[in-house]
Amino acid sequence: MPKISVDAQAQTVITTFETTPGQCQDLLDALNDAYAAFISKQPGFIAAGLHVNDAQTRIANYSQWEKREDFLAMLRSPEMRERNRNLSGLCRSFEPVLYEVAATF
Repeated sequence: MPKISVDAQAQTVITTFETTPGQCQDLLDALNDAYAAFISKQPGFIAAGLHVNDAQTRIANYSQWEKREDFLAMLRSPEMRERNRNLSGLCRSFEPVLYEVAATF
């Protein structure tokens, strides 16, 4: 995974998923499959990480893309739109938000 840097010319996306302990593993499995089979193969993809809280009620996804347009193209693709419909059934909510790195330590 690339080092997080203020100078990086990458688009950062942080997505949080609100789920239940009973569905957390199913959601994590679906996200792992989405990355392995589709997302990681899309133009502009750099790297991603999935993080689960101790209570298994939230999953945070940190990803980096070469350009904002690369991420948006992946998100709007027919395959990802279908996957997002399936992911919606495994969580209460999720929201991808695009960020710029402001500082690192």
